[in-house]
Amino acid sequence: MESLPVEVTQFIGRQAELTYLEQELTDHRLLTLTGVGGVGKTRLAARLAQRAGARVADTVCFVPLSPLRDPTLLGNVLLEELRLADNSNEAAEDVIAQWLADKRVLLVLDTCEHLIGDCARLARRLLDAAPELRILATSRQPLGLADEHRFAVAPLPLTAGDDGRPGDAVALFADRAALASPAFALGTGERAVAEGVCRRLDGIPLAIELAAARLAELPLERLESLLNDRFDVLAAREGTAAADTPERHHTLRSAIGWSHELCTPLERLLWARLSVFTGGFDATGARTVGGGGPLAWLAVDTALDALVAKSLVRRRPGPLGEERYDMLDTVREFGGWWLEQLGPEEVASARRGHRDFLLDLARRADAGWMGPEQGSWYERLMAEHANFRTAMDFCLETADGPAAQELCGHLRILWFPCGFAREGRRYAEAALALTDRPRRPYLLCVWGWATAALAQGDTEAGLRAAQMFRDLTKPDPSAAHVMAIAYLESTSLLLSGRPHEAGAVIDAAPDLRGYRGPYDAAWCLATAGRTFVHALLGEYADGAVVARKLKDECERRGERWSHTWADWTTALAENDQGRPGEAARYALSAIAGKARFRDRTGVALAVEALADALSALGGHGRAARLLGIGQRLWQGLGLPQLGSPELRAVRHSTEHRIRAALGDSAYEALYAAGLDMTPEQGIAYSLGTGPGRG
Repeated sequence: MESLPVEVTQFIGRQAELTYLEQELTDHRLLTLTGVGGVGKTRLAARLAQRAGARVADTVCFVPLSPLRDPTLLGNVLLEELRLADNSNEAAEDVIAQWLADKRVLLVLDTCEHLIGDCARLARRLLDAAPELRILATSRQPLGLADEHRFAVAPLPLTAGDDGRPGDAVALFADRAALASPAFALGTGERAVAEGVCRRLDGIPLAIELAAARLAELPLERLESLLNDRFDVLAAREGTAAADTPERHHTLRSAIGWSHELCTPLERLLWARLSVFTGGFDATGARTVGGGGPLAWLAVDTALDALVAKSLVRRRPGPLGEERYDMLDTVREFGGWWLEQLGPEEVASARRGHRDFLLDLARRADAGWMGPEQGSWYERLMAEHANFRTAMDFCLETADGPAAQELCGHLRILWFPCGFAREGRRYAEAALALTDRPRRPYLLCVWGWATAALAQGDTEAGLRAAQMFRDLTKPDPSAAHVMAIAYLESTSLLLSGRPHEAGAVIDAAPDLRGYRGPYDAAWCLATAGRTFVHALLGEYADGAVVARKLKDECERRGERWSHTWADWTTALAENDQGRPGEAARYALSAIAGKARFRDRTGVALAVEALADALSALGGHGRAARLLGIGQRLWQGLGLPQLGSPELRAVRHSTEHRIRAALGDSAYEALYAAGLDMTPEQGIAYSLGTGPGRG
C-alpha cells in the first residue's frame, strides 16, 4: 500500500458506508465521493483505499490536490505522486497514460472541486488508456463523466438504533472531547448534551471536532449555551451571504465562524495570515509570515499553540524531526476570506511576506547545497514544494520579473537534482519572459532553465543558454561564468553523441575546486560529465582518476549528490578491470546516494552496474532481477541508458552472461519479478533491505 495519509486520530464510524463502497469500487472504475466541506470525504476515501486497495489494485496512489492552484501542473503532480521521475519532453499526461496502460492501479484524486474540469479531463484520458485503472475521487461536486458512479457522503448519524450505543456523531464528539480534556467522560447527562451539540452542528465531523476542542477551556454545558446563543445569528448571516449553497455548508461555515469569534484578535490575525501557505508550514514560516504589526514576532508561538489547541491548525511531524503545521481546506478558506476582509494591503503584505520567506529559503538552500547539509536542504525543499509553487505563481501574477527569476535560479537544486525538471523549465521560461534585462537574477534564471532543459535531454537549449551566458557576461566574464558555460556546452555535446568535443570543452575550463559562490556546482557537474565521457569512450581507468578528483572535492565539501556520480563511474571502471567485488561496493553506494535525492536516472544506471558486478561474481539470479528493476525505472524516465550505445552494450553483455548461466526460462522469470516491483521496492531490493533480498 503506497502514499496513504497517516491517521493521527481515531477513525470513527462509517462502517456501513465502507462495506457498500468496497463493492462499488470493485464494480466500477470511477467512483466519486461528494459532499460539503468538512463532511469527511478525504478520511473516508483514505480508509476505503486502505481496506479495498489490495483487492482491486497492485498499487494505491493518493494524490492530494488541495495545495495545487495551477491546473497546468496537474500532470506534474501525478508524476510526482506516482514516483515517475520523468524528464522527457513528452506531455506529462501522455507519460502517465503510457505507464498506466498495463497496470492495476487505484488512483485517489483528493479534493478536485477547484480543478473540476481538468480533473475530469485527466480521469477520462487515463481511464481510456489503462483498462485496469480505477479512480477514487473526492470533490464537493461530481466530475460529470458519463461512467462516473457517485456517492454522497452524509453527515454522521446522531443515534445508533436500538442497541443503546451513541450514534457516530456523538462517538466522534466524545473521542475528540477526551483529547481536549482527558477528564471528560460520556455519562448519561453528558450524552444528552453532546447529542444536542451534534444535532445543532448537523452531524458534520469537522464542525463537531471544532466544538469538542473547546472543552479544553469550557465545561460542556457552557459550550452548548455559547453555541446556541450565537449559532442562529451566524447561520442566518451565512445563509444571507450564500443562499444558493447547501444548508449544511451554512452550518459548517457558521461553526467555523463561531470558532473564529471565540479566538482572540491576535489569533484571528495569525489564522488569516497563515492562510497564504499551501502544503503546510513550520514554526519559522509562521513567525516570519504571521508576525508584524500588532502581532509581535515572539507572540506568534503563543497564538499558534492556541490555534492548535482549538483544532484550527493541525500539528504534524516534519521530515527533519521538526514540527510542521497545516489547516484543513475549509478552515484555510475561512482564513483567506478573513484576510480579504482585513483589506487589500493586508492581503498583499501577507502574500509578499510569503514570497520573501520562500525566496530567502531558496537563497540559503542554494548557498548550502554543495556542502554537508545537502541532505537536510533536500528534505526542506521537498517539504516546501507546494509553497514554492505558490510563491512562483505570485511572482508571475504580479509580473515581478527579478523576484521570479531569482527564485527560479536558486531553485535549480529542486528542478534538476531532485527530479522536477519539467516543472522548473516551465516556471523559468515564464520568468524569463517577464524581462530580458541582463542583470544578475536574469542570468541566474537562465542557469536554472538550462540545467532543467538538459535534464530533459534538450541539447539545443543547453547550447543556446551557453551562448546567452557569453553574450550577457561580455567583455569580462568571471571564472565562475566560464565554468558554467563549459558545463552547459559540454553536457549538450555529450548528450548529442559528441563525447570527444565535450571532453575538450571541460579540459579547457578553469579549475574551480574550492570556489564558493554563484554557479559553484558547475565544476562538480562538469567534472562528473568528464567521468561520463571517459565511460562512454571505454576509458575506464582514466574515468576512475577523474572520479577520484571529484570525490576528493565532494568529500572536502561534505557534498553527496555529485559524489554518487563518481561512485557510479568508479563501479564501471572496477567492472572493466576485473574487480567485481569493488564494483558492487561502489554501485551500492551510488544507488543509496541517488535514491536519497530522488535521482531515478542515477539509480537506474547504478542498478545496472550492480547487476554487471553481481553476474561476474556468480550471483546470476539476483543480477537478472536487478536488470528487471532497472528496466522498470527506465520506464518512468524515458530513454533507457540515456540513449548511449556504449551503456546499452554493457547492459546487453550483462544480460547475455546471465542467460548463458541460468537459461532463458529462468532468466525471464527472474527478470519479470524485478520488472513487477515498484521503484521503491526495487531500490530496497537492490540495497538488500527489501523482500527477496537473498
